[in-house]
Amino acid sequence: TASHLVSFDHSQPTSHSPRHLDPINHISTAQFNSQAMADRYSFSLTTFSPSGKLVQIEYALNAVNQATNGIVLATEKKSSSPLADPSSLSKISLVTPNIGMVYSGMGPDYRILVDKARKVSHTGYKRIYNEYPPTRILVQDVARVMQEATQSGGVRPYGVSLLIAGWDEGILPEDEIETKEGEEKKPTGKTGGTLKGGPMLYQVDPSGSYFPWKATAIGKSATSAKTFLEKRYTEGLELEDAVHIALLTLKETIEGEMNGETIEIGIVGPPADHLLGIEGVEGATGPRFRKLSPQEIEDYLTNL
Repeated sequence: TASHLVSFDHSQPTSHSPRHLDPINHISTAQFNSQAMADRYSFSLTTFSPSGKLVQIEYALNAVNQATNGIVLATEKKSSSPLADPSSLSKISLVTPNIGMVYSGMGPDYRILVDKARKVSHTGYKRIYNEYPPTRILVQDVARVMQEATQSGGVRPYGVSLLIAGWDEGILPEDEIETKEGEEKKPTGKTGGTLKGGPMLYQVDPSGSYFPWKATAIGKSATSAKTFLEKRYTEGLELEDAVHIALLTLKETIEGEMNGETIEIGIVGPPADHLLGIEGVEGATGPRFRKLSPQEIEDYLTNL
């Protein structure tokens, strides 16, 4: 019968004494679960934390100063092993003769972005316009690549923040073009607005957002470095003074010895005609962006 197939248990459920529950273990489990939830955002680079940051990335410090006649990029070259050859380490890259960039974050991701920036500058823009792109145009292209990675399927965001510094020749507004008395203003032949030339500095974040700066720092201890820069930066800063302030900013925030092997500096300044390698070519000017040699950095450090 059906009664033989169904059985009911009318016994009371077994009760456990509170002494069988270890409160210490329960607290540890709660702490572990809380930690696991926090680690959710730092486990993979594909996941942003609730505050909108890629928290797994361990940033290094980069200090930047913009002077009236140039820009200084200063960074610490950190090696994972004392056996590594310091001369092979580099964080500052040349994109065009007048534009350079430095990163904070993941080196492999940075190399990909440098390659893309060079491709845009040399095979894209220059082939069409017969000149290298202005700093802002290059920044827009790099930021677009970084932003697309945040919303595309099957890829993760680039784990780097960038500082891009360059010198733009610029286009003077019509009312600022000097003409002799009685002479008509000649068209410049340039299109795209009236852009004043000079040093340009931009920061690009993993989200693809970018903005110009007068002086800034990214990476580890960036907050304290920015506070230091706010106290030191002035509008009429000369390039030599900017180098000193950049080194002082690094000195305030990094640990270990500072010398020509552990510090890397790139500057945007007057044309470096001695780097042309050719003489007697009319109209030829040297690159405005160059990296300082270890000896030049040592000289600046001795004068701190």
